[in-house]
Amino acid sequence: MYLQARIRQFLVWRSKHISNRQFTYIVAVVIGLLSGLAAVTIKNTVHLVELILTEGIADVEVADWLYFLYPLLGVLISMLVIKFVIRANVGHGIPAALYAISKGNGNMPRKDMFSSIITAAITVGFGGSVGLEGPTVATSASIGSNLGQLLRMNYKMKTLFIACSAAGALSAIFNAPVAAIVFAIEVIMIDLTAASLIPLLLASASAAITSRFFLGNAILFHFDLRDGFTSSDVPFYVLLGLACGLFSIYFSSGYFKVVNVLSRFKNGYVKTLIGGAALGVLVFLIPPLYGEGYETINALIEGEASSVTSQFRLFDLGNSFWAVSLALIAIMFIKVIATSITLNSGGIGGIFAPTLFVGSTLGFVFSRFFNNFHIANLSTSNFTLVSMGGMMAGVLHAPLTAMFLIAEITGGYELFVPLMITTAISFITVKYAVPHSVYNMQLAKRGELITHHKDQAVLTLMKLSDEIETNFSQVGPYDKLGDLVKLVSCAKRNLFPVIDDQNRFLGVVTLDDIRNIMFDQEKYDKVVVHELMQAAPDFIYITDTMEVVMRKFEHSGAWNLPVLDGEKYVGFVSKSRLFNAYRKLLRDFYEVES
Repeated sequence: MYLQARIRQFLVWRSKHISNRQFTYIVAVVIGLLSGLAAVTIKNTVHLVELILTEGIADVEVADWLYFLYPLLGVLISMLVIKFVIRANVGHGIPAALYAISKGNGNMPRKDMFSSIITAAITVGFGGSVGLEGPTVATSASIGSNLGQLLRMNYKMKTLFIACSAAGALSAIFNAPVAAIVFAIEVIMIDLTAASLIPLLLASASAAITSRFFLGNAILFHFDLRDGFTSSDVPFYVLLGLACGLFSIYFSSGYFKVVNVLSRFKNGYVKTLIGGAALGVLVFLIPPLYGEGYETINALIEGEASSVTSQFRLFDLGNSFWAVSLALIAIMFIKVIATSITLNSGGIGGIFAPTLFVGSTLGFVFSRFFNNFHIANLSTSNFTLVSMGGMMAGVLHAPLTAMFLIAEITGGYELFVPLMITTAISFITVKYAVPHSVYNMQLAKRGELITHHKDQAVLTLMKLSDEIETNFSQVGPYDKLGDLVKLVSCAKRNLFPVIDDQNRFLGVVTLDDIRNIMFDQEKYDKVVVHELMQAAPDFIYITDTMEVVMRKFEHSGAWNLPVLDGEKYVGFVSKSRLFNAYRKLLRDFYEVES
C-alpha cells in the first residue's frame, strides 16, 4: 500500500511537470540501462558457472568425462529449479515477449525478470548447446513490461517498452545498437513510427554504453575486414544464399522433429534424463558443441578450423581437407540436434547463437570447397561472416537484422552488398517451405502471432470473449407462440435463441419469423417455437480465432452468429460490434502520438 501510494503521488507530480513524450524518453533510457545490466549479469553468471566447473581439474580423463556429465546435470538442475523453485513455466525467450504483445495485453509475469537468468545460466554454464540472447531478451522484455505496469501505462506504451527492452538486450550483447533497433522492428514487430523511433534509439544506445562500461571491449566477437568485396564473387554469394536457405529448412524441421520425439515421454524426469544423456554423449564426442560456441565462431572467422576439429574425441582427424570439411559438416548437422535436445529436455536458452554457429561453419566449408578445387579464390572470412547473416535470415526470418548485425560487428559496410544478396535469397528459399520462424511457429499455429500486416495484427489483438453478447432472451423448443409474444413485448433484442433444458443451442427465432402471426391469438396455444425456429447460418466456437470468426461472417453473410462451447450456448457475436472493436483497436494501436 505504501509503495502504491508513492507511485500515485509520483504519477500526479509527473503529469504536472513532465510531458508524456519527455517521460517516455526518460523511461526508455532507464530501460536501456536495466537491459544492459541484465545482459552483463547473465553473461557473467554463465562465465562464473563455467569457471567453477572447469577450473583446477588436472586429470585430463576426468575432465573429458565431465563433458558428458555436465550437460546432463545442467538440464536436470534447470528442470528441478523450474519445478520446485520458480514453480511456473519458463519460456525460451523471444516467444514469451511476442505472446505478451499478442495476447497478454503487454503484461509479462514478474518471475520472468529473473527466471530466465537463473535457468539459462545453469543450462549454458553446464554446457547446454544453446545461446543466451533469447533469455536475455525475455528478461529485459519482462523488465520493460513490469515497469510499464508499475507506471500504469496502457497497452501501446507497454508494447513500446517491451520493444525498447529487446533492442537494449541485443545492443548490449553484440554492441550493435543499429541492428538492435532493426531487430525490435523486424522480430518483435513494433511499428516504426515517430513515437517509437526515438525511444528505441535511446534504449539501444544506453544499453550499449552500459555493456561497454562493465565489459569494456570484451564483446562476443569483432573482426576487421581484410578482404574487400569483388563483383566476381556475386555468383558464389547467390549459391551461398541458396545453401543457407536449404540448411535453414533443415534447422527448422530438425528442431520440430526433436520436439515430437521428446514429447512422447510424458514423464518429465524421464524426458530430461534421456535428453540430457543424449546431449552429454554429443558434447563428449564433439566438445565444440559445449555452450554457446562463440569460440568456434571466432576460430572459423580467423580461418583456424583445425583448432575446432582437433577437439574431436575417440579419433584423430588430422589436417587434410576432406577430414576437416566432413568434420565441420557433421558439426553443423549435429549442432541443430544438440540445440533442439537442450531446449526440449528441460534446459532454457535461445537459438540465436546456434544459428550463428551453424552459419559460420557453413560459410567456412563453402568457401574452402571452391578454393580447394581452384574454382575460385574466395575470402574465407568474408563468406563465413556473410553465411552467418544468411542463416539468421533463414532460421530467424530476420534478413534486415542479419545485414546490420554482421555489418556492425565487422566495423563497416564493405560486406553490405553480399549480405543483401545472400540474406534475400536465403529468406526467399526458406519462406516457401517454412512460413514462420522457430520463434513464431507455435504462436502462428494458435493464431496468436502479431505481424506487420495491420489487418492480421488487429485481429490477433482482438479477443472473442470481449465481444460476446449475452443479453438475448432465451426460449425453449416447446414454448407456445403466446409465451414468445409476451417475451417479445419486453425484450430488448429482436433475436431469440432456442435452447433446450441442457443449454444446447437448437436454432433461432427472429421477429421477422413471427411478424405475420404474432397478433393471431388463435395460434397462441397451437404453434410452438420449434415450428418457427430456423437454423443458424453458421456457428462460432469459443476456441475460434478472430480470423476464423471474420471468415465465417463473410461466408455466411449473417449479422449475428451464435457462440458455442461444444454444443452449449454461450451468446451471440454481432458483425457491427466486431467492426466497432476493430476500428477502435486499429486507431489505438497505430495512431502516431504527438
